[in-house]
Amino acid sequence: MLTKRIIPCLDIKDGRTVKGVNFENLRNVGDAVELGEQYAKNGADELVFLDIAATNEKRKTLTELVKKIALHVNIPFTVGGGIGSIEDVSVLLDSGADKISVNTSAVKNPNLISELAKRFGSQCVVVAIDVKEIAGRDFKSRPTVFLNGGKTATGMDACQWAKEAEQRGAGEILLTSMNHDGTKNGFAIELTRKISESLSIPVIASGGAGTMQHFADVFEKGKADAALAASIFHFKEIEISSLKGFLRKKNIPVRT
Repeated sequence: MLTKRIIPCLDIKDGRTVKGVNFENLRNVGDAVELGEQYAKNGADELVFLDIAATNEKRKTLTELVKKIALHVNIPFTVGGGIGSIEDVSVLLDSGADKISVNTSAVKNPNLISELAKRFGSQCVVVAIDVKEIAGRDFKSRPTVFLNGGKTATGMDACQWAKEAEQRGAGEILLTSMNHDGTKNGFAIELTRKISESLSIPVIASGGAGTMQHFADVFEKGKADAALAASIFHFKEIEISSLKGFLRKKNIPVRT
């Protein structure tokens, strides 16, 4: 059985790590490079750095920051935010990133996924999907894809988009529940399971981690391959090494 991965996420704005609730009310958490280095030492399997303002402010992810991260962090890391071309990805990978994450640009131009997978390999292409449950006219809740840092509704069904992303060459799906983000009430288990079971590529669950049991639930019930969190790690509510010990006791395979 493949081991489950624990991935701290660092949302970046103006070079600093920030965190909010439901994508709003952002708080300054600290220096991105220093936090990444700490997480690597404490047992994180990978890291994700998302420049959350890059798309909205029409600018590219800070290449210099990626270079600094690569110098100080010795585990794989993914970078996302404002990536819209092969040239963008080439610069980031050359600067030291192991994977890149595309979201808004991939929805607007699905062929971008195919182009990146062909040029750089599926293993480094992560498609991030921000999802919000929205009630339709029939009052049934539907997982809808949002863009631009959760500000723009597309009307697209998240499950269908995840399948298309896989078909186009995505190597992983980073699934973030906007309803659960920052609430610490647990991951979106049903949505994560539905998408995980429909795909053959790994799904990273994101949004809602608050306790160690939440991680166990998203691995066992949600069928996630990896779990991503921010607040609980940033504010030292849960130590990664302790979390891995907890998961091992529950016979959930994790890396040492």
